[in-house]
Amino acid sequence: MKFPGKRKSKHYFPVSARDPLLRDSMLHESVQKNMHTEPEANASYIVGIDQTLVDIEARVDDEVIARYGLVAGQSSLIDDDSAERLYQELVSQSLITHQFAGGTIGNTLHNYSVLADDRSVLLGVMCSNVKIGSYAYRYLCNTSSRTDLDYLQGVDGAIGRCFTLINESGERTFAISPGHMNQLRPESIPEEVIAGASALVLTSYLLRGEAGDPMPEATRQAIKYAKEYQVPVVLTLGTQYVIADDPEGWREFIRENVTILAMNEDEACALTGLGDPLMAVNQALEWADLVLCTAGPSGLYMGSYTEEAFKRATNHPLLPGAIAEFNQYEFSRAMRRESCTQPLKIFSHIAPYMGGPEKIMNTNGAGDGALSALLHDIAANGFHRMSVPNSSKHARDYLTYSSLAQVCKYANRVSYQVLNQHSPRLTRGLPEREDSLEESYWEY
Repeated sequence: MKFPGKRKSKHYFPVSARDPLLRDSMLHESVQKNMHTEPEANASYIVGIDQTLVDIEARVDDEVIARYGLVAGQSSLIDDDSAERLYQELVSQSLITHQFAGGTIGNTLHNYSVLADDRSVLLGVMCSNVKIGSYAYRYLCNTSSRTDLDYLQGVDGAIGRCFTLINESGERTFAISPGHMNQLRPESIPEEVIAGASALVLTSYLLRGEAGDPMPEATRQAIKYAKEYQVPVVLTLGTQYVIADDPEGWREFIRENVTILAMNEDEACALTGLGDPLMAVNQALEWADLVLCTAGPSGLYMGSYTEEAFKRATNHPLLPGAIAEFNQYEFSRAMRRESCTQPLKIFSHIAPYMGGPEKIMNTNGAGDGALSALLHDIAANGFHRMSVPNSSKHARDYLTYSSLAQVCKYANRVSYQVLNQHSPRLTRGLPEREDSLEESYWEY
């Protein structure tokens, strides 16, 4: 696993030699054998559940929009038959400009695998019969080869399709066809895969659906396995409108089931009732152990817990805010609150990388990119714990490998990369050294 930027040698990853603490100690033979095990045998991975869908972008005239009963400039649900007719018409007339694999968790897992060059596991549905050149084919082609699709459940029909229809004036009209994307069954959730994962990644969309859809029950089954094996449950809120329907219900769900929460400022406001992202993160820490909140041009906030006795003070300027000097201990590493004897809330913030892109190509997926960076750091922590179990890095039960400040930098950089491209999915990893940054940027 590789991180961008220079790392101090004692924290560099992967660990190719023994940890100095282990090298000089008398180890049991079984530990010695563990030290020489090939990394791939102990590889960390993350698993996620998604509504598999494809984003299809096409340029059309207003007649097409009217003929399919769509409302110009708005989102509408269409049935499977209408979606298939629309798709075939767009294909036959060569009107499609882009077909991207979509889904917030699918995007996150893909980006994680690109960044880490390592395995992730996607759970969901896929067409049993995939035709070359079709939308399902595009989904598979646009997903990292390091994302394990072997556990997808086959369905006799379409996966989800989201059409973005752009008219001559540039107005965007959306037509959404769920297809069979919500038909994942509880028995298709592999217990052994979740048991060995570094994290289980979910979105709020999975827990709503039409009556009779098995997806919510499958999601609850996965959460049950994760809690049984103490696998961190990661929830991304998806959209403010889903949360605003029942904020109290979501608070209770997060309190009972979620370890790590990811959201943007609008979703944060819907959940907590607080418009200030920092205060929303502070409130959300009453329900989750680690919170990531993207806030558009204001940058990115993170909050978590650490052990009071082992907090590390920042050497960055102390920041003003609703919580005075809130980033004072951002060089600390995140922990679950229950793992702390004296839990201390810690926060970090970072402004948009390089001031943000000169031209934002796409805002869809920037938050997913930030979450994928956080997941990479969490998986790296698990990988290092398995490879070097007696390392001083694991004297306490930390959630992340890096400090909160360092994770913020990494997440921020990945978000910038997504904003700079048309697709929400990365096509390549980040450089190991940023020529545009001073060496000190990557310290600590």
